Formats: sequence, C-alpha cells, structure tokens
Amino acid sequence: MPTASEHVDAEERPAPSPLYLDSSAILRPVLESGLTPEIKGLIDQAEILITSRLSLVETARAFLRVRLLGEQPEAAVADAERDVRALWRRCEIWELSRDVCEHAQIVAPGQVLRSLDALHLATFSLARREIEGLQLVTTDDRLRAAAASV
Repeated sequence: MPTASEHVDAEERPAPSPLYLDSSAILRPVLESGLTPEIKGLIDQAEILITSRLSLVETARAFLRVRLLGEQPEAAVADAERDVRALWRRCEIWELSRDVCEHAQIVAPGQVLRSLDALHLATFSLARREIEGLQLVTTDDRLRAAAASV
C-alpha cells in the first residue's frame, strides 16, 4: 500500500480490499481521538466491510461502561456511539453461529488468545474462506499475531 507521499494513478491503484473490522480498531480510536487517517482511509475505500455480532456487543458494553464511570463527557460519548453505529450499519454482520463457536475452540492453537478474540479470529477465518482478500483490521497485537498464524 502506498504511503501518503506516494502518488498512484487510479489505473495503478489496487482494488480496495474487503475488511473484517475488530471492535478494537474502531472503539478505542473513536473514544479517544477519532479514527486514525490510515484506518479511516481503509474503511472509506473498502467495498465490503464485515464484523462479528460480537463487535456490536463489545462496543455497546464499552459505551455503557464509559458512561457509568464518567470517563468522557456525555456529548463526546453520544457522538462516538452515533459514529460507531453508523459504521456497523455499513457492515455485513456475521453471527456467532455454531460453526464460529466450534472453530473458536481450535483456531490458532499455538497462540495465547482470549476467548472473545478467538471468536473474532474464528469469524474472520471462516469469512476469509468465502471472501477472497479479506483483511483483518485490529489494534490488538495478540489478535494480529494469531491471525497471521491461520
């Protein structure tokens, strides 16, 4: 992928990759300072966005937690929540099906992976079998390392 300083003609530009969005790539940046230009650019260019139903649960719970703890002004939380909901509306939501749960039990056996991350990785892995070129977007180092192993 070219850096911001490189110029690429439209004909030379590779087709936008389909993306699997992990909630970590969206939630923390939105609550703290907004999406990074890199992540925003990837999302804006993607023709296909995918996430797990788990991402919707994780972000909803995070917004509740932020409100209960008073970590951010309510207006900022409401704006962030609105932005995240709009992003999820653009996504194809993959359900936490029996196949996903069974795959999560065995995915990346050589990696230290939390249960929720295993569910994300299983969803990504199964989706990648159906969607050529699907890329994982995450800020979680453990999840990124585990994804590289599958």
